[in-house]
Parts: sequence; structure tokens; C-alpha cells
Amino acid sequence: MNSKSSARLKIKYRIRKKISGAAAKPRLSVFRSNSDIYAQLIDDNNGVTLAAASSRQKDIQAQTAPKIEKSKLVGAAIAIKAKELGISTVVFDRGGYIYHGRVKAVAEGAREGGLVF
Repeated sequence: MNSKSSARLKIKYRIRKKISGAAAKPRLSVFRSNSDIYAQLIDDNNGVTLAAASSRQKDIQAQTAPKIEKSKLVGAAIAIKAKELGISTVVFDRGGYIYHGRVKAVAEGAREGGLVF
């Protein structure tokens, strides 16, 4: 593993020591690859994923927009799925990434969708 990805993993584990999601207040976890972005609502007490959204979904992938705009759509999509489950508050887990760019866009899209964190 190269030093950049191992450094991100160390940051990720440091964050995960401090935050945890429950059924009432799940963890909004973000994973960013070079081409796509993924978001999950996770209940850490039971170890289950409650909802997921990604830029690979048909309706988001069909958009011809920059990656930051697609990331905002992913945040809005996860907010809609959370509302369907009756979830309004979440704990944001940036996954070791800097809160900037696409990760920030997911958070803003989720906030505009009505999630509180």
C-alpha cells in the first residue's frame, strides 16, 4: 500500500474511534473513488447498511455534469432515502478524506435534502 492511501486509512480509523451510528442516528459514510462517489447510512450497533446511494445509479449517471454536481445529487438521493426510512439526523463520516470538493458536495446535498448533522 502506498503512503497516501495508508495515511488516509490511519485518519479513517482515528475518525471511526470517535464516531458511531445507531438506528435512530446512523452514520453517513462517504467513499470517493477517482470516477465515482458512494454514500451509505450505516447502523453500527447492528452492523447493517440502512440505505445507499452512488453516482453509478442510472438517474445520476445519465446526467452530463461535473463530478462535484453529481456528488451533490448523491447527497440529495441519500437524504430522500433517509426521509423514507424516517431518519432526519445523521453523523457524517468523511472516511479519511478532506472535507473539500466532492465530499463537501455530498454533505451539502444531504443538508439541502433535509438531513441534520
